[in-house]
Amino acid sequence: MRKFIAEFKKFALRGNVLDLAVGVIIGGAFTGIVTALTDNFINPLLSLLFTGTPGMLADGTPWTFGGCVTAFGTTLVNFIITAFVLFLLMRGINALMTMSRKKKEEAPAAPTTKVCPYCLSEIPLAATRCAHCTSQLDKE
Repeated sequence: MRKFIAEFKKFALRGNVLDLAVGVIIGGAFTGIVTALTDNFINPLLSLLFTGTPGMLADGTPWTFGGCVTAFGTTLVNFIITAFVLFLLMRGINALMTMSRKKKEEAPAAPTTKVCPYCLSEIPLAATRCAHCTSQLDKE
């Protein structure tokens, strides 16, 4: 079960998966802006152009310029708040990912070989005689 959770974590925190999730959320918030613009400005203006009356808003209230600006402004503020929260969330996730990478890089592996002082070839640490030049090595 731990291996499964570790694999899922690795998949979910991959850069392109997070980018896709942010894109979907921002796309949904932007859809709200387009809908508010259409319902509050374009549809009433088209109604005014073709029927002579500005018509009603999507919520059933009569069209007024101030009401349209307020409704559209609210949607725009919601979009900005959503984008800002996602920015902070991604900034935190990126900071955590960077810290975890640094921890892995900081711990160097213990050496498993040493250099023969006579022939300068690499030999295991526990060796007492060089396999290449057969020199007797001092115990260090």
